[in-house]
Amino acid sequence: MLAYALATGVIFGLYFALVGVGMNLVFGVMRIVNLAHGDFIMLGAFGAFWLFRGLGLPPPVVVVLCFATLFLAGLPLYYLLVPRLFRAREPEMLSLILFFGLSQVIEAVVAMLFGNNERSIPSRLLGGGPVPIMGQTVPFAWVYAGGVSLVMLAGVYVYLYRTRLGRQTRAIMAQREEAVAIGIDIHRISAIAFGVGSGLAAVAGVFAPFMLGSFTPSIGVSLDLTSFAVIVIGSLGNPLGTLLGGLIFGVSLMLMRTYLSSFADLLPNLVLIGVLLVKPTGLLGRRVRNA
Repeated sequence: MLAYALATGVIFGLYFALVGVGMNLVFGVMRIVNLAHGDFIMLGAFGAFWLFRGLGLPPPVVVVLCFATLFLAGLPLYYLLVPRLFRAREPEMLSLILFFGLSQVIEAVVAMLFGNNERSIPSRLLGGGPVPIMGQTVPFAWVYAGGVSLVMLAGVYVYLYRTRLGRQTRAIMAQREEAVAIGIDIHRISAIAFGVGSGLAAVAGVFAPFMLGSFTPSIGVSLDLTSFAVIVIGSLGNPLGTLLGGLIFGVSLMLMRTYLSSFADLLPNLVLIGVLLVKPTGLLGRRVRNA
């Protein structure tokens, strides 16, 4: 049972890392907290519901379409909202208010269009049968989602560390003023990062019905809390540190579900509080702004 809990915890940990990495990328580049991130995941779930059940498209096509749609939507959204935040005296605080309002608008519009009923997607749409792990079986959908999450996280690594665009992105993350001084177009780079973060959220949304069981227009709030917990545990402002946070969150959650199911939602939050008390910037984090 312990080995099974650890194995499934790693699978869920990879998924939770995907859930949080987009929010962490946006924070790392722009120092703003996107409280609409969970609603972008919710939009990905609704998109997957329509593409899977309405059009019958295969999973790889659904992933690509959802990523591309939210990526393209994120570019104009960035230029509409974010540059104005940079001119404010307290952009971080104002971002909380602005993106909370955006979150409420998205949730209300989706609820009006599709209703508040819970929706789910049958696991069989991903194909495959139960996968044996440590003498027990897990749904193929979990393994598929974990594998796609790992591929997407690897893609973030390549984007940040193996491309010229990624080097410019990391320069902005390290020191925004110096990046401007050496001629980097911070708005273009930040807009792309915002689009990538939105696209990653959409991909997490594609697999939310399989990993979480069901979804509604109001699921964004709980996904925001999960994302924030994951990125704080790992490393606030360091997208790749989200992988560590996701694994810790996923393994601790599955251990509690295995041994103390009635307290399954408690231990990950205790882990979050413990990390905040010991190292507020996360286990792999460092200071992100000067005192």
